[in-house]
Amino acid sequence: MHEQEPDDSIHNPDQRDPKSEKSGIFSSRGVLNMGCLTILVLGLLMLFAGYPIISRLTNKKLTSQGGFNLGGINATGQIPVFPGNHGLIDDDTPKDVYTKRSWQTDEELVLVFSDEFEQEGRTFYPGDDPYWEAVDLHYWGTNDLEWYDPSQVTTSNGSLQITIEQADPTSNHNLSYKSGMVQTWNKFCFTGGLIETSLRLPGSNAIGGFWPAVWTMGNLARAGFGASAEGNWPYTYEACDVGTLPNQTYPGTMTPLAAVTNGDQYNNDMLSFLPGQRLSACTCPGESHPGPMKSDGSYVGRASPEIDIIEATVHDGVGYGSLSGQWAPYNAEYAIFNSSGETEFFDTSDKIHYNDYVGGVLQQTTSGLAQTNQNAYELNGGLFAVYGFEYKPGYDDAYITWISDNKKAWTIHASAMIADSRTEISARPMSLEPMYIIANLGFSTNFVANIEFELLTFPAHLSIDWIRVYQPRGSVNIGCDPVDHPTAAYIETYKEVYANPNLTTWTEYGEPWPKNRLSATGCD
Repeated sequence: MHEQEPDDSIHNPDQRDPKSEKSGIFSSRGVLNMGCLTILVLGLLMLFAGYPIISRLTNKKLTSQGGFNLGGINATGQIPVFPGNHGLIDDDTPKDVYTKRSWQTDEELVLVFSDEFEQEGRTFYPGDDPYWEAVDLHYWGTNDLEWYDPSQVTTSNGSLQITIEQADPTSNHNLSYKSGMVQTWNKFCFTGGLIETSLRLPGSNAIGGFWPAVWTMGNLARAGFGASAEGNWPYTYEACDVGTLPNQTYPGTMTPLAAVTNGDQYNNDMLSFLPGQRLSACTCPGESHPGPMKSDGSYVGRASPEIDIIEATVHDGVGYGSLSGQWAPYNAEYAIFNSSGETEFFDTSDKIHYNDYVGGVLQQTTSGLAQTNQNAYELNGGLFAVYGFEYKPGYDDAYITWISDNKKAWTIHASAMIADSRTEISARPMSLEPMYIIANLGFSTNFVANIEFELLTFPAHLSIDWIRVYQPRGSVNIGCDPVDHPTAAYIETYKEVYANPNLTTWTEYGEPWPKNRLSATGCD
């Protein structure tokens, strides 16, 4: 039992060599094992602790400045390219229209966005397109007779087509017609510049009823989503005064007098029924507001102005387009200042004139009524015609110039919208907000009082050959969340009002109206 055999060492748990004078507590195998375990433990610590710490300390924080939404131009001016021809500038846009002269100043403008709609069969359901989205709702605000359904918007024969047609009410939300509205809300916006579009209008130039429109609105309100628009549309206002208050009157009073007299004849001559500017310069500190904040701690007045490229109509067997801007707060009697060149009309053949309709309790309107191209209708001529507007945001030398049938139609200068002492309001700027694009085809007795349904042809189509946006080379300003007029954080905070068209008012949404320091309760 005590005799040693040659293989005893491999059965002995004590691995030290009893014959070696160098044997100690650790054998070479033990040292090797401990070294491997140490390396393994250190590797795991580095993977799960060291790497995140090093990444946190060395990673350069990205900024959204210079990169505007999906497909935006980055800080170096590069334009990303998406699979399927979805860049900001459409690959099908002819190179010879990449620049254009300003209609107003003759300076060079550069193309910043275009869609030629050449790809057949595009769809615009949510998520289908990086820039356009068709809505699924009833446009109740103007008592429309149709339901807007994404299935009614597609591309065909090289154009975007919005189709209005009769429908079975039992499968169409109890409405007898369905059509489409498509918008670039919160996907593509621009501030200043020129927008043009080539259109073929629906129906005939001799029979009225349809209400086709291509227009723009500030990104803080989404068309068709009432709660988002309440108190935002159609304001364009940066001052803190009575113009921000409900009905443009001081709390508990019927003053200024011009706000309660000589207004809307259908509403007891009241000037305004607006609820007040929700995101005004009078907003109390700490209240919800998209910003920015001024150095004195007050907010910049924010809102959602509207500028229309065209709303087409028919009068006495002739096709016309309303080329308009919507405003709040209002001048006394909805009367702009126009005594010494504040507006200009450029057609010498009397095919355009200032619109008789100047507003009501829900909006003030400045509109030129221009004859359209009478051969650019679906049932008359079948041609396309170019309409658009060019504008410079702000005050002083700011302006909006409208284009009808590829000709300069009329201009309104900022001097037409200066302060009005009668209603005690300040100047209203040409929109400073990031504007998005909307195209829709509907009809409503609000727009045409006596629609001759039996004379209308269904289905009918608003066809858009292309849409292009230009800006001065040194003043490119695209994106829906610019630093000086941000919208993204506010929209994210209140995203339900921008996603749920059934929320018609801010109160229905359940959020308090931001306190206005001029209100009866002030900032208490």
